[in-house]
Amino acid sequence: MEYSIHTDVKYKPLELVEVGRLADECPERWWNQTLSRVNDCVVRLGVFEGEFHWHMHDREDEFFYVLEGSLLLDLEDRTVALAPREGLMVPRGTTHRTRAPKRTVVLMIEAASVVPTGD
Repeated sequence: MEYSIHTDVKYKPLELVEVGRLADECPERWWNQTLSRVNDCVVRLGVFEGEFHWHMHDREDEFFYVLEGSLLLDLEDRTVALAPREGLMVPRGTTHRTRAPKRTVVLMIEAASVVPTGD
C-alpha cells in the first residue's frame, strides 16, 4: 500500500485548524498531514483505510485518538481496538502497526522528530 505522508506544518499559530474539512475532502486510503507544531511535538491528522506496516520508534512515544471509524493498534502480544473518542499512547521502543477495517479519522500527537514510517 502507498502512504501519503505530509510532514510540512499546514497551520500557523492562531490559525483555525479545519480538521473536519480536511478529513472530509481526503480521497486517499492512507494519508496524514501535520496540522501544527506544539512546543517540541506535532499534531497530525490521519485518514486510514487498510493497514500500515509493522514498525517502531526508538526515541518517541505516539498518541492516537480516534475521531471517526475504528482503529486497531496491533502490538506484539495483543490488539487494542479504539472507537471514536478513545485514544492510546504507544511508548517508544514498542513494535506496532495500525489497521483500519473501514475509513477512520485519527489525531496523532508525537515528537516533531518522529519518522512516521518508523526507525
